Amino acid sequence: MKLKAMYSFLNNDLNIIEQELEKTAVSEYPLLREANLELLKAGGKRIRPVFVLLSSMFGNYDINRVKHVAVALETIHMASLVHDDVIDDAELRRGQPTVKARWDNRIAMYTGDYLLARSLEVMTNIEDTLAHKILSQAIVEVCLGEIEQIKDKYRFDQSLRTYFRRIKRKTAILIAVSCQLGAVSSGATEEIHRKLYWFGYYVGMSFQITDDILDFTSTAEELGKPVGSDLLQGNITLPVLFALEDPTIKTEIEKISMGTTPADIQTVLNMILSSGVIERSANISDQYLKKALHILEELPKNRARSTLFSIAKYIGKRKF
Repeated sequence: MKLKAMYSFLNNDLNIIEQELEKTAVSEYPLLREANLELLKAGGKRIRPVFVLLSSMFGNYDINRVKHVAVALETIHMASLVHDDVIDDAELRRGQPTVKARWDNRIAMYTGDYLLARSLEVMTNIEDTLAHKILSQAIVEVCLGEIEQIKDKYRFDQSLRTYFRRIKRKTAILIAVSCQLGAVSSGATEEIHRKLYWFGYYVGMSFQITDDILDFTSTAEELGKPVGSDLLQGNITLPVLFALEDPTIKTEIEKISMGTTPADIQTVLNMILSSGVIERSANISDQYLKKALHILEELPKNRARSTLFSIAKYIGKRKF
């Protein structure tokens, strides 16, 4: 079953969120408005709004209230992507030119900053101190993740702990608080919204590790960017950390720098693919996924829980 089919019963509410996202992206400045709308047109899975909506079904579901949370989280996610593309000097995302490629780094950074500010403005519709505390802490973590991503570029001696902390901040934290804030905004109990946080955290970790694997195992057409882009950009992911344990592969990986081209790393990619590190990385992703599914079993049975179960398994089992 395709991912979108799993939550097709949410389509009407997701359309409402899409309309709200467009309103949020609008600016009185034409260039900023165009950059924001280009981001929206690029689409995406909208998985964070989906998690917000499903998690809110563990309380009193009200689309007119929970939509503000969904829009805020997706807007923060969009902002982080714009900033990431500047950090990585990325020309393509989902096969389309990035904001920094179409304009420049300054426009891209201001676009990301504007979206972050708009997300906070949208959240003022939720009059709940706890919700604002959770969101502000999440934004701090995301920003720290972006700083770490810059600091750790081409640093081949980093530890597994550093990697896991970075992907928590880069990906897992927004998925975790999407689940938690959906529940908080609908008045779910503290026990439920805390469990949903941990479900989202574990799913987010599995999701990012799987993405890091797919960067080596997918095609350029599927990725919308060159295979091995993370390594080219100096982002040290789990398969690379495992590959660095092999002295022969390590020697080749450590030759990679800012001037390296996709053609230059083909030998390294082949070495990584045949080394067994993909399977080791997939095993770590599976461990996080199992933890997420275990948390779900502790939540009340309803349609939202069964849908979250299906989505989690889909995320963890994408084709390598």
